[in-house]
Amino acid sequence: MSDFVSMLQDRSWLENGSGPRYLQLRERIQEAIQAGVLKENQSLPSEREIAAITDLSRVTVRKAVSGLVEDQVVVQRRGSGSFVAPKVQKVEQKLSSLTSFTEDMARRGLTADSEWLTRGLFLPSPEETFTLGLSVGERVARVDRLRKANGTPMAIERASLSERSVPDPTKVTVSLYDELKRADLRPVRAIQRISARNLETEDADLLGVAVGAAGLKIERVSYLASGRVVEFTRSVYRGDAYDFIAELQISDEAN
Repeated sequence: MSDFVSMLQDRSWLENGSGPRYLQLRERIQEAIQAGVLKENQSLPSEREIAAITDLSRVTVRKAVSGLVEDQVVVQRRGSGSFVAPKVQKVEQKLSSLTSFTEDMARRGLTADSEWLTRGLFLPSPEETFTLGLSVGERVARVDRLRKANGTPMAIERASLSERSVPDPTKVTVSLYDELKRADLRPVRAIQRISARNLETEDADLLGVAVGAAGLKIERVSYLASGRVVEFTRSVYRGDAYDFIAELQISDEAN
């Protein structure tokens, strides 16, 4: 941190610079990050401290940091301050295959990890009852996780299944699809709906990005060979971490 403070105390970057002072400060902080003076996940000094070091107003400092947050160079965590955002490895996800997150990451040589958010049996919502075809009085199994690759948050998965399919959600320890396979209930096809969204506070905090950052909302309904719905999943993916790839074939009728 002392090296970063020294970079700020050397006023030549400000005195010889041009343009608004908040942009000059923003560029100086970015230079420190690119040079490795400030490292991934390292905290920045508070706005008050930066203002005192640079003799700039806190409004100017706040504007500079806000620009870095918008560019996803810095991430703000409520109650903790501002941190250098970790570099995220971009993942390409094909839309033609129905695979689990664990399988996807393993194929890319990444270590998949999960942080449990919800795991249990609950009274279903009307949407869950309709989509899963639940009977009156039947509970829904919810398996909600923050999915990580090499420790970096990548997606939030909120899966709903019938109690018949997953009578004890606590048995799902690593891969939900592995658990379904053991029960001979692994889905064979699915329909996905993908839409863009700006991340709200709860999801942004979990994914370690700024509120309002770009995300992808994916709703998936998965089916058994019999045609019965076995899984209803609503996921939120980081927009800066995923590219979804679809292979298209020209039909014989096309000219």
